[in-house]
Amino acid sequence: MDLEKLRQEREKWLTWKNIKPLRDALDNLESGTYNIELGDVVKIEGEYEGDIKEVAKMMMPWRKGPFELFDTFIDTEWQSNIKYNLLRKHFNLKDKRVADIGCNNGYYMFRMLEDKPALLVGFDPSPLYRTQFDFINHFVKSDIVYEMLGVEHAEFYEEKFDTIFCLGVLYHRSDPVAMLKQLFRSLDKKGEVILDTFYIDGDEEYALCPESSYSKIPNIYFVPTIKALKHWCLRAGFDSFEVLETSKTDAEEQRKTEWIEGQSLEDFLDPEDKTKTFEGYPAPQRVYVRLIKDK
Repeated sequence: MDLEKLRQEREKWLTWKNIKPLRDALDNLESGTYNIELGDVVKIEGEYEGDIKEVAKMMMPWRKGPFELFDTFIDTEWQSNIKYNLLRKHFNLKDKRVADIGCNNGYYMFRMLEDKPALLVGFDPSPLYRTQFDFINHFVKSDIVYEMLGVEHAEFYEEKFDTIFCLGVLYHRSDPVAMLKQLFRSLDKKGEVILDTFYIDGDEEYALCPESSYSKIPNIYFVPTIKALKHWCLRAGFDSFEVLETSKTDAEEQRKTEWIEGQSLEDFLDPEDKTKTFEGYPAPQRVYVRLIKDK
């Protein structure tokens, strides 16, 4: 696969008529030296004369975060610090080659900088999320590499990875085992994948197959039991499957704010029974697992 040709083609996406004004706004950002705090809120502090809020509003919707740029607080739909802090005790990225597949605007990668990985690469084909990343990174000035590529390209990347994060992607794929194989082939020897996906309760190896949508999300194909997920991972070639955490998505973690457009979790659930989705399926809950490639 010719990744360089693909990169050149996708760079043109940044000139789309809905993206070009955002890129122009990036080109007009002031430069300077700023204080950076990479905690639950990724904060940029210092003196800035321009209207940061106006630029940030142009880039809506903001899904992952939160961020605070000078006097502008971007209250994102997802309080991504909750997931990050849930997983934080389970990994150490120092001197490792790390990928975040489905990285959105890079919030998790900015948080990962504290571990001082040798390489940090984000994969996400969205030109909007790439632009949000470039906006934040204009001030952070990190060496993070952002590729407008997908999981299907990771195995052809110029590097193999020691650790891959793949959070909230698997249920969007119509062939989850094929995707897990792609992750497996993207790892170096002794590599690991930290993955999360929706799951349903049950002791059997089966999966929910939504008719048209799940929690009002049309591109959700399979929601497995944990046992079914384990079998998928073993079939993909992984030697080890470890459940790290489970959680239920609630209104503290995902909710509507002024920084998104459209609906959020409260609209996706049955208004009469919050244990069910709008369609009547079990409400979203997530399992976080570590997958190991031993050889």
